[in-house]
Amino acid sequence: MTYFKNVNTLEELRKQYKELLKKFHPDNPNGSTEATQKINQEYERLFKLLKDRHNSKRTSDKEEKTSYYNNMKYDFSEDAKLREVLNKVINFSCVTIEIIGEWIWISGNTYQYKKELKEIGFRWASNKKAWYWHSEAFRKRSKRKLTMNDIRNYYGSTEVQTGQGLYIEA
Repeated sequence: MTYFKNVNTLEELRKQYKELLKKFHPDNPNGSTEATQKINQEYERLFKLLKDRHNSKRTSDKEEKTSYYNNMKYDFSEDAKLREVLNKVINFSCVTIEIIGEWIWISGNTYQYKKELKEIGFRWASNKKAWYWHSEAFRKRSKRKLTMNDIRNYYGSTEVQTGQGLYIEA
């Protein structure tokens, strides 16, 4: 490369590009149309190279994450806790119970069950207008605000039939 030196990220490339254009623009005493064209050609080659490197890194990160989750052992104690809590709320009527990932979400006419839900360990999510429960093993890693549909799409969702005297074996 003639103009760009020690460029490792797209941010560095953009910064050097702006500086080079200021210095070699045809309106400047040291600038020329030919130099500007060469700078643009180098920029395009470097941009493509860095973008491809960035995208391949993101793909390998996703593959690494997927293999991590695929190799995790299933935690039956967490599953037992989930079933235990579910058995405590399964007979509530006029509510919707949803299992999303390892969380239980309850929405609908929940006001009459407010005290019981708190005692079981449910918390109110005012922005989602629903109660939620998860085990202590869960730790939120992101500050992103997700809608219920985003959460459902990401983890999958199963609606539980309520008020039918069902018992889920623990």
